[in-house]
Amino acid sequence: MTLDLQQAARNHLWLHFTRMGAYEDADVPIIVRGEGCYLEDMNGKRYLDALAGLFAVQIGYSFGEEVGQAALAQLKELPFYTNWSYAHPRAIELAHEVAQLAPGDLNRVFFVSGGSEAIESAWKLSRAYHSARGERRWKAIARRTAYHGTTMGALSINGIAALKNEYEPLVPDVLHVRNTNRYHRPAEETEEQFTAFLLDDLEETILAAGPETVAVVVMEPVQNAGGSFLPPAGYFRGVREICDRYGILLCADEVITGFGRVGAWFASDLYDIRPDLVTSAKGLSSAHASIGAVIATDRVFEPFAGPKSMYSHGITFGGHPVQCAIALANIAIMKREKIVENVVENQAYFRDALAQLLELDIVGDVRGTGYFYALELVSDKETRAGFTDEESETLLRGFLSPRLFERGLICRADDRGDPVVQISPPLVAGRAEIDEIAGTLGEVLAEAQEEMRGAVRAPIAVTPVRQGTGTEG
Repeated sequence: MTLDLQQAARNHLWLHFTRMGAYEDADVPIIVRGEGCYLEDMNGKRYLDALAGLFAVQIGYSFGEEVGQAALAQLKELPFYTNWSYAHPRAIELAHEVAQLAPGDLNRVFFVSGGSEAIESAWKLSRAYHSARGERRWKAIARRTAYHGTTMGALSINGIAALKNEYEPLVPDVLHVRNTNRYHRPAEETEEQFTAFLLDDLEETILAAGPETVAVVVMEPVQNAGGSFLPPAGYFRGVREICDRYGILLCADEVITGFGRVGAWFASDLYDIRPDLVTSAKGLSSAHASIGAVIATDRVFEPFAGPKSMYSHGITFGGHPVQCAIALANIAIMKREKIVENVVENQAYFRDALAQLLELDIVGDVRGTGYFYALELVSDKETRAGFTDEESETLLRGFLSPRLFERGLICRADDRGDPVVQISPPLVAGRAEIDEIAGTLGEVLAEAQEEMRGAVRAPIAVTPVRQGTGTEG
C-alpha cells in the first residue's frame, strides 16, 4: 500500500516553527528532490531556494551522490563510535581540517550535533574555563534581537523576547546590549560615533553586571535576526579590547557566517575579530549531516591540558564518524569547486542587483555581504517608519510569504525585529540565479507595496548588473 504523504503529514508530522493550523485545508509543501539551487515538490513545482535551506546548504543540491559515497564508505568501515575517551580517523581529520581553515590559534575542535548545541557547549566551556583558573564567572552577554538557538541555554542567550517568554524562567544570567543596526540611528551620526556608542553600551553593561561575574560575550559577526546587521568600522576591535580588559572570553557565533557565507571561510577572519571561541554548524556539512563544532584557541584549551583536568561535557553524536566523513566531503567539494571564490566574485553583483529594489518605496534598506542579505521594509521611506504588528502580520504572512511561494521563490519574510526579507542562497548560485531572485522579489514587493498602500506603480524591471559596478559586499 502506498502511503498518502499529505494525510500522513497532517496526522503525524509536527513541523518546526510552523503554524500547523495553516495546513488544515491546504497541502503541506513536500520537497522531494533538488538540483543546484533549485528544489522540486511532489507535485512537480520548482522553487529557487534563496535561503539555502536555513542559511546552510553551501554546495547546493547536486552533490548528494558524492557525499553519499563518502557516508557509505564510512558506514562500511565504522558506522559509529563516540568521542568519549576514544578517537577515530574521521574526527581527527575533520578537526585538523577545521583548525587549518580557522583564523589565528583556533586549534581545538569540540564536535556537537548542531548550532544550538554549539552555543550551549561554548557557554559551558566559558564557565569551565574560568572555574579551572580559580574564578567563578557565569554570566553571558549577547545582543538585542540576536538569535542563537532554541535549547534552554541558547534560548536564554537569544535577544528575541517573543521566542523566550513562554519558556521562562530561563537560564540566568544573560544581559543584552545594543546591536549594530544603523538604519534607525540619527542621520547625522558618523560611523565612528556609532561604534563608540555601541562600545560604551557594552562596557557599561559589563560594569553594571560586575566584570568579575561575566564569563563570555557572544556575538555573530553579521547578525542574522533583524536583517544582516554589519559591524561598523572598529567595532570588533573595540569589543576584543573590552573583553581583554575585563578577562572575558569572546565567542563569535558563526553557525551561519562560517564556511563561506560571507566570502571567507570564517567571518572572524574577514572582520579580524580574534575570538576565543567560534561556534559553527550548518555550512560545516552544507546541512548534509547534523554536525557542529566549538573551535577554541590554545589559550582556552590550556587549563584542560593537565593529566587530571577535564571539560565535563559531551554529546553522544558529537564527532559521529559518518557526520565527520560527510563534512570532510563537503569541505573537499567547496575547495575543488572554488565555492568561496564564487561568493567573492559575485557578491558585488548580488548587492547591486538587490540595491535596485531601493527604487521601491516599501524597501527602506538593503544590507549584508557575501551571499547574506536582507531588505528592510518600511511604511514611510522618508521617515523610515515601520509597520504596526497587525500590518506586519498582513504584509509578511498574509501577502509576501504566500505570494513568494506561488512564484516559486524561497526566502524569508521575517518579523524578529523590523520586517525584513532575508536572502541567502546556496553559495554555488551564479548571476542567472541572482537575477531571478532580484527580479521575482522586485515584482512581488511592488505588488506588496500596492497592497499595503494602494499605490499605483508598475513592478520595477530588474536588469542584470554589469561586471565591475558597485562596491564589494
